Amino acid sequence: MSVALAGRSPSTFEIKSATLPLLALRLKSPDLALLQDELEAQYGEMPDFFEHDPVVVDLSALAPEHAEASIDFEQLGELLHTRRLRFMAVRGGSEEQRAAAAQLGLLLAPDVPVQRSERTTETPAPPVEAVAPGALVIDRPLRSGQQVYARGRDLVLLAMVNHGAEVIADGHVHVYAPLRGRAIAGARGWPQARIFALDMQPDLVSIAGVYRTSDASLGPEIWGRAAVVQLVSGEAGDSLVFEPMGD
Repeated sequence: MSVALAGRSPSTFEIKSATLPLLALRLKSPDLALLQDELEAQYGEMPDFFEHDPVVVDLSALAPEHAEASIDFEQLGELLHTRRLRFMAVRGGSEEQRAAAAQLGLLLAPDVPVQRSERTTETPAPPVEAVAPGALVIDRPLRSGQQVYARGRDLVLLAMVNHGAEVIADGHVHVYAPLRGRAIAGARGWPQARIFALDMQPDLVSIAGVYRTSDASLGPEIWGRAAVVQLVSGEAGDSLVFEPMGD
């Protein structure tokens, strides 16, 4: 026979499990000067892209020749701070690297198994903010130099994206018109994001940091036609795959 007894709860606090949005920076090289250059190239024109988001630096992706390399975590923290990122913890790495991080007061995050889809590589994808329902809808043409960012959701454009314009979304990008500028989907690392356009003629497309410029020919079956772009991961690495839509 079970017995239920009344319990008491503290009147001043509660402790509950919480799932918090964190960004993961998968460091592939200990060269912080190169990291600074590439962050500038990727986000230099978007100084407000991050909003003091907490970030975990994941060392599991370091190349074998750098697996034991010394990392200046203090300098790394200053570098991330300039990008409005809050360096909170380190995941993976050697015992020496983790000890150096702990000495600076950084948290040591456990290696958590990640479920993988058939499109992911053997390296776990970084945790990202969930894409909220709904979308940001833009119904005017975007001229060269204009930029639109849909934070935490999809972006839908009902008019042309001209050369020199840039559209960015944490989710999918839908362009129901000619896409001639730059389109960036999955901007915070969501690899399942896609880019749709009724007239695919982009200066650049990027999904989860993997990009392709107009220097690489898309072919007559894609260029100027309705098409979709998605990120595919395989043994050879990540690639962007363009496919025609409709007949």
